[in-house]
Amino acid sequence: MQPYGIQGMLKEGHKHLSGLDEAVLKNIDACKQLSAITRTSLGPNGMNKMVINHLDKLFVTNDAATIVNELEVQHPAAKILVLAGKAQQEEIGDGANLTVSFAGELLQGAEELIRMGLHPSEIIIGYNKAINKTIELLDGLVEKGSENMNVTDKNEVISRMKSAVASKQFGLEDVLCPLVAGACIQVCPKNPANFNVDNVRVAKLLGGGLNNSSIVRGMVLKSDAVGSIKRIEKAKVAVFVQGVDTSATETKGTVLIHSAEQLENYAKTEEAKVEELIKAVADSGAKVIVSGGAVGEMALHFCERYRLMVLKISSKFELRRFCRTTGAVALLKLSQPNADDLGYVDSVSVEEIGGVRVTVVRNEEGGNSVSTVVLRGSTDSILDDLERAVDDGVNTYKAMCRDSRIVPGAAATEIELASKLKEFSFKETGLDQYAIAKFAECFEMVPKTLAENAGLNAMEIVSSLYAEHASGNTKVGLNLEKGVCEDISALSIWDLYVTKFFALKYAADAVCTVLRVDQIIMSKPAGGPSRRDQPAGMDED
Repeated sequence: MQPYGIQGMLKEGHKHLSGLDEAVLKNIDACKQLSAITRTSLGPNGMNKMVINHLDKLFVTNDAATIVNELEVQHPAAKILVLAGKAQQEEIGDGANLTVSFAGELLQGAEELIRMGLHPSEIIIGYNKAINKTIELLDGLVEKGSENMNVTDKNEVISRMKSAVASKQFGLEDVLCPLVAGACIQVCPKNPANFNVDNVRVAKLLGGGLNNSSIVRGMVLKSDAVGSIKRIEKAKVAVFVQGVDTSATETKGTVLIHSAEQLENYAKTEEAKVEELIKAVADSGAKVIVSGGAVGEMALHFCERYRLMVLKISSKFELRRFCRTTGAVALLKLSQPNADDLGYVDSVSVEEIGGVRVTVVRNEEGGNSVSTVVLRGSTDSILDDLERAVDDGVNTYKAMCRDSRIVPGAAATEIELASKLKEFSFKETGLDQYAIAKFAECFEMVPKTLAENAGLNAMEIVSSLYAEHASGNTKVGLNLEKGVCEDISALSIWDLYVTKFFALKYAADAVCTVLRVDQIIMSKPAGGPSRRDQPAGMDED
């Protein structure tokens, strides 16, 4: 019996979903599930999630970007939300949670409208009008005088960075922010727009507590020095990409040896050659040799004799950063370096921090190339989470170097946008006014969720916020510690304008993309081994 209709057209084993119930509402449902996961981690009191990925690595975090990255989301519609969250993380580095949760909330609103009988196209038109109006309103909420900022002023930086760090590590922001701000200001170039996030490194060392954390101008390598010399001040550095060792020739050769003397001489010439090379490096004024590969026994012996300190950095990325810190040029072969190729360090020393030997390379005068935040904590997962908070802080710094405008934080902006958009929807004629009103309502998710995560009564708080904003206090937000509504300019809780701007934009775009889908056609998955059963240790490239 030949199948008819769409079954006859497509290969067997395919799935075809169409229509409102099967496609649109199913998609919306999947996205709502995803945003329900991230939503409880929104804000300073957000809960942590335990995610175990396919390689059995454990993540304990409330950072939405990490959560959605490590969940292997299969559903195509929910994947769109994940991509929106990732885009936010790439662009700004903070606010991924707002993106995903807000998108889920918008879709929930869209579902209610569809059940009321609106067509998805009308909802999309309404949502588009609403997001354009929102961006217009957001411009009006920018704090006066915040567009010109001195990016090297620590207090200004901390006030803008605080909310981003507090949303990851509530209660520790007063310790973390000065560290991150200090590290960022040290490496900030003359033109702040060229700030490179990679120049602020994080070294995680177990033991101690967060109060023992510090900033190092320069790098912290998690390895011991190779020789017996553990400390050198104000020294020149030579960097070799290949190992410091006797080099074998490219071509194979055979040596015929007749007598014992010849054998002895053969060994001696090798020794003399190595000594000559090491002596050449020592004569050029270098006191520290950094090798990208193995350090041979004999080479090490001569390095000791000439009092050279030897470091081994096996990762080539670390090696590049080391060259950036010291201003050295990485040489390919072991040979006499020119004076221009040498780098300079103020001090290289091996220190023991919490039972781990680390090599600290300091470069105070040599300009602002790399600085490292040394984090201490009691467990690996705490350290990972602290590192994410630091990353968020650094990314926020980069964003504020490009655009330093700020808007009130602590849900004050959202409530203001909600009430203004509500007014705007009344002026619209046509069915899209319902969509605009829904869009406005969805902003309530932020204060609601913040309050719920802090264990407060959400309805009371949202209504009292609305009341305050209706009477003209546009900067009233939610003080989570006391659980009351207060003017947040006094508490100095500010969010970056760009973070909000992109988060809302990406969320609205993702939602419109999901709503535009009316049919899902899935072909039968191809045979062969699935991507999950990779051999152990393989990366996902």
